[in-house]
Amino acid sequence: MTRTLITGGLVVTASDELHVDVLVEGGRVVALATPGSHGWTADRVLDATGKYVLPGGVDAHTHMEMPFGGTYAADTFETGTRAAAWGGTTTIVDFAIQSIGGSLQEGLDAWHGKADGRCAIDYAFHMILSDVNRSTLKEMDRLVAEGVTSFKLFMAYPGVFYSDDGRILRAMQQASGNGGLIMMHAENGIAIDVLVEQALAEGRTDPRHHGDVRKVALEAEATHRAVQLARVAGSPLYVVHVSADEAVAEIASARHKGLPVFGETCPQYLFLSTDNLAEPDFEGAKYVCSTPLRPREHQEVLWRGLRNDELQVVSTDHCPFCFSGQKEMGRGDFSKIPNGMPGVENRMDLLHQAVVEGRISRRRWIDIACASPARMFGLYPKKGTVAPGADADIVIYDPAAEQTISAATHHMNVDYSAYEGKRVTGRVETVLSRGVPVIEGGEYVGHPGHGTYLPRGTCQYL
Repeated sequence: MTRTLITGGLVVTASDELHVDVLVEGGRVVALATPGSHGWTADRVLDATGKYVLPGGVDAHTHMEMPFGGTYAADTFETGTRAAAWGGTTTIVDFAIQSIGGSLQEGLDAWHGKADGRCAIDYAFHMILSDVNRSTLKEMDRLVAEGVTSFKLFMAYPGVFYSDDGRILRAMQQASGNGGLIMMHAENGIAIDVLVEQALAEGRTDPRHHGDVRKVALEAEATHRAVQLARVAGSPLYVVHVSADEAVAEIASARHKGLPVFGETCPQYLFLSTDNLAEPDFEGAKYVCSTPLRPREHQEVLWRGLRNDELQVVSTDHCPFCFSGQKEMGRGDFSKIPNGMPGVENRMDLLHQAVVEGRISRRRWIDIACASPARMFGLYPKKGTVAPGADADIVIYDPAAEQTISAATHHMNVDYSAYEGKRVTGRVETVLSRGVPVIEGGEYVGHPGHGTYLPRGTCQYL
């Protein structure tokens, strides 16, 4: 059994910053100790002097190979998890999709068919509920018992994923009894479709109008409605990809009342804006996602929400579509642009840049990127920390290295970078997944199938 010693680094977790050595054996962390206080021997010694030793990132919102608008997300589970590893993420939670008229189990089986034996890092699944009915409500109980403990519903996309308030309430009531966590895409899709129709009729077809029609008020209204439905049902609620100040206020208000309501935002809302959507020559299509990018003034509200725990998690909503051949499907009609952006490889570095700029602390960086998503979705302390008994998902991170984000050097299977040319300080040097090197010396040394499926516990904030 291989023993690995990581020595000389600063171990950063959500709760501590400690100059300690880390001993890994059997795929787990077995001990931490002050340098010089132990006589450990190891088969492999990793010198982390001057570096951070971090828990591997947990990205709780990805969409590998997701069908959308007549095409598929460009990253497979193989390419997407490899890119995640390059960026210091060692666990993803992706979304299995129930087809309308189909069972939850059929959707889950289909996603296992895509992922099993192909992932470079560990993975788990949420379940998208597209068709809430008596049968699927019963299935929710069984899935929770088997480790699929979170269920996503949509207030947007009528005719595709949309659920009305009655179906949402029934799903929330079921979750209140079985321990599941309801995740909500909170936008008023019925009203948005009216505004889309009107914009196109008026000749407003460019990508920037995608943001115009998906109004802040319609995200806030849906967030408020989701909170009230969860309150009636006695259910916890996790609002995904929060993008706007008024939606943050709705979540904060609920939390101040003591309700079990949680919020997630994404790097695109923290670093990009409607300025990107308005880029000329159809370049704005690269930034079409839902919820949409907002004016820059919303960014500080999101950062403040992360600092004061009104928002708990930063995930990527990684759902990449190539500009050529995919995003271009919406030339002349923004409503046909596939919704989604790449980012699974960039999240840890972008959030470290926020540390460098003083927006968040080092420990808060690890909290929102590693520990909180692990706790939220029943994976902690197996994932999300560096502590005895935890999986040895460990990143040695150089906080002084500088890099420029670019499609020319990233590893995601997409032909552009949403952060092209952005200079950041900090870079992943080495990544261990359950003690096994995946990234080492600037090279990918992992392989498809190393990643294992993770049945999850229930939300650990309840």
